[in-house]
Amino acid sequence: MTLENKLGLTSSADLAREEERISKKKALELFENGMLDKLEAGKFSALKVIHRYLFEDIYDFAGELRTVNIAKGSFRFVPLMYLEAALENIDKMPQTTFDEIVEKYVEMNIAHPFREGNGRSTRIWLDLIFKTELQKVVDWSKIDKDDYLLAMERSSVKDIEIKYLLKNALTDEIDSREVYMKGIDHSYYYEGYTIFKTEELK
Repeated sequence: MTLENKLGLTSSADLAREEERISKKKALELFENGMLDKLEAGKFSALKVIHRYLFEDIYDFAGELRTVNIAKGSFRFVPLMYLEAALENIDKMPQTTFDEIVEKYVEMNIAHPFREGNGRSTRIWLDLIFKTELQKVVDWSKIDKDDYLLAMERSSVKDIEIKYLLKNALTDEIDSREVYMKGIDHSYYYEGYTIFKTEELK
């Protein structure tokens, strides 16, 4: 079933294509207009802004808390009745070390606060924390899709794998447009979106 959308599309394939095209262009704008650097790194308020900016032309729920319980495979994300409390706790989590930042990221993934677009927006949010706290970002093109998805699936129980993958992909090229664009393309690739290259959507 296709998610209700502002584009009036009823085909899942058409929606996926337009969602990729529009939101990748918006992701590039986020980098180029300096908006990311004005956000409070590590706060849910920052993630809301990122999500809204990426998806506001596609979904009415952009930047809004989900109103349904969601799952991926056998894994159930935080139940709706506990979601706001979980996000308040995540806001309070420390983020001064690499381990603390990844642990915060894992908890936000478990929360999965939005109806759609959680992974793509939260990876941008994670990079903002790394950039602010450690003067590093992740070069997502160095992380294999299957390795990443498996590590994230296991991260709620054991986060050693995702920490290993992220640590080995850190770069100090925090202002590199190329690293950012490659990162967006790879982030979308994890979710199955591979039609457009970010650099072609200028």
